[in-house]
Amino acid sequence: MNDYLNSIIKRDPAARDKLSIILTYPGVKAVFFHHLAHKIWNYNFFLIARIISQFSRFMTGIEIHPGAKIGKNLFIDHGMGVVIGESSEIGDDVTLYHGVTLGGISPSEQSENQRNSKRHPTLMNNVIVGSSAQLLGPITVGKCSRIGANTVVLKDVPEHATMVGNPAKNIITNKDSSFKPYGVRDINDNK
Repeated sequence: MNDYLNSIIKRDPAARDKLSIILTYPGVKAVFFHHLAHKIWNYNFFLIARIISQFSRFMTGIEIHPGAKIGKNLFIDHGMGVVIGESSEIGDDVTLYHGVTLGGISPSEQSENQRNSKRHPTLMNNVIVGSSAQLLGPITVGKCSRIGANTVVLKDVPEHATMVGNPAKNIITNKDSSFKPYGVRDINDNK
């Protein structure tokens, strides 16, 4: 828990102390409830797991399906409106902002054929997804990639890419894997 809270302090300039993070960050509560629901889901108590995830959604405004696989240190900043689908896989040290959807592409078509199949995105380690971005289908987002706000991603994203637009386009490949959520350039860059 200490490593998780430190990872949030490292990524959020508004994070003042660990107690305030625990008490006031909806993403922290959603991740906690997801870990509980996911364990129960893995024991095939699907209804109980779904009830826990819906309680978490009611409390936080963040919907994480109990079947989703989440690595360590997921930070959901602000969080309202985040949706993470059942077959989503999220690596370590991923940051999601409010309104992000990790969704499927045709949930109402041939539902029976889609059950128990990979239909949601996979995010590798150190990915940052900007507010209201939509990542749809069984795509893979490579490690250290950044997805801009309101971007719609329907195809795989290479490592270290910065994707923007609808449809998403790679505007820069940057091997710098440091945490820079607010833009392509450094905030202190005068260009």
